[in-house]
Amino acid sequence: MTETIDTPAAATAATAAARTPTASDRPAKLARIRDLLEARGAHELHLTAPENLAWLLDGARIQVPYAGPPVVSAVVDRDGGIRVFALANEVDRLAAEELGGLELHPVPWSDSLPDPAPGGLLDTDAVAELRAARAVLLPGERARYAALGAEIARLASAALREARPEHTERDLAAELARGIVAAGAEPAVLLVAGASRLAWRHPLPTEAPLGRRAMAVVGARRHGLVVNLTRWVRFGPADAAGAAADPAGAAADPAETDATSCLLEVEADAFAATRPGRPLSEALADIRASYPRHGFDAEEWTRHHQGGPTGYLGRDPKATPATHDIIRAGQAFAWNPSARGAKVEDTVIVDDDGIRVLTVDPEWPTTTVRGLARPAELEL
Repeated sequence: MTETIDTPAAATAATAAARTPTASDRPAKLARIRDLLEARGAHELHLTAPENLAWLLDGARIQVPYAGPPVVSAVVDRDGGIRVFALANEVDRLAAEELGGLELHPVPWSDSLPDPAPGGLLDTDAVAELRAARAVLLPGERARYAALGAEIARLASAALREARPEHTERDLAAELARGIVAAGAEPAVLLVAGASRLAWRHPLPTEAPLGRRAMAVVGARRHGLVVNLTRWVRFGPADAAGAAADPAGAAADPAETDATSCLLEVEADAFAATRPGRPLSEALADIRASYPRHGFDAEEWTRHHQGGPTGYLGRDPKATPATHDIIRAGQAFAWNPSARGAKVEDTVIVDDDGIRVLTVDPEWPTTTVRGLARPAELEL
């Protein structure tokens, strides 16, 4: 379920428009905050966490180091008033490039951002409620998310198509990082495993060569929203007959092919389990049961987290047996079932009428699983 745009010029214009933050969603966000304040009997909410500030402030870049502390805080009252406090040395840049239209209250860089006033609610004391407030994406968020997903999918494809067996994992990671930054985004996760390191579920890049087969895992943030995807590339023919004709090639291991095919069925079960109104713990229980049903060890699900909701955090939250958040229509997810030498992951939005995949490159090879196009291994 993907949208298409007819011409390159139209595509460029649409992407540029979607990259531009809009405040049109803010009244809905303020209404969600007002409901929270009324439920908690507080007169104002003090926002300090990066995910909450990026959400309220339409994806403004409120950190300097990518994973550093915010250089702003914000206070929202029941009437929808917003007061933004910022370190004084950042105020001019923020006003010019990130937070135009909001009055900024400077705080000396040598001081801490202010604490909540008496009667105020601190966001770190309302984690679950604010997670629920962020969950259902608003129209502007959906547009920006879709544009980011398509861009990151395309640039990941481009980097992988240029990869060669002799390139190192760090070479590929560097190309992925270059593309992410060129797209106006920030790398949140960059994992690469060549053939010698496919046993690791979180393969931080090394100087190992890619070899006959490689996996790339990408997380990228723009306007506060994070997209996640995993892609595979194989160098050489995909069958034994092809390998015989080309001795330098690397035929697909039948066990790898079977694991990938079975894992796509686990992912399809994950999508089927992600129904609005269900607790995350129930969806995870279905995923857990799916592994042995499709030929994997019953404990396979314990060897790597399975993902969960996403949005203003890479996992918001990570699904566990004790996570009872309710799945909402209009919420983003990134499930990532995995097994030894196999993993699948994309960023999707769960709507009442089905799954919409955001991280789609129309040029990447796919296979259809229960009516949904899923990424196949790229053969070079």
